[in-house]
Amino acid sequence: MEKGKMASGRPHIAIVDPNVLATIGLRQLLQTVVPMMAVDVYPTFDAFLAGGGEGCYHYFVAQSVAVAHHLWFMDRRRKTLVLTLSSDPHSQLAGFRHLCVGVAEEALVCEVLRLVQQGHSGGRNLPTAETDAPRPTLTPREVEVLSLVVRGLMSKEIADRLHISLPTVNTHRKNICEKLGVKSVPALTVYAVMHGYVELRQIEGKG
Repeated sequence: MEKGKMASGRPHIAIVDPNVLATIGLRQLLQTVVPMMAVDVYPTFDAFLAGGGEGCYHYFVAQSVAVAHHLWFMDRRRKTLVLTLSSDPHSQLAGFRHLCVGVAEEALVCEVLRLVQQGHSGGRNLPTAETDAPRPTLTPREVEVLSLVVRGLMSKEIADRLHISLPTVNTHRKNICEKLGVKSVPALTVYAVMHGYVELRQIEGKG
């Protein structure tokens, strides 16, 4: 895979979408899933080129932009993902991989994780994150609770499964979130999959 443009030692991902507000959630998700990469947002194709976007690792592009500049992105289709609001293949641009952003947050998390794993040999070919921060240490029980949370179990179900009290489960959940610095289940899901606590197939289609 081509090297992406580097700034401060980090490769970049470009999001090209006129609806910049709609890209905020995707940008935050990508920054969580691939923190070793910088994520740049461009409202137009011209701004994308002017900002040096051509050298990015990947392009996440609104379908309207991909249509308007079809030949340019077709030549770089291995690096391009077209953003759509529908998973209907008849409404998608032929010849490209697609990411449907018109879905619930947890479904989008799973789809982005799948794309990362498929495109980077399960995450093994991703650039190395440059950080001195130690990885948080979870206790064996916290790992059990984390894996069940991201698989869709409610706290009461986790308590029953592990034969512990509901307050104990809630305490474990609180400690996990504090250690990892996250609060939402989607963020916990990203952490659990990217660090090997659960496999993506275990959480797809949950609920």
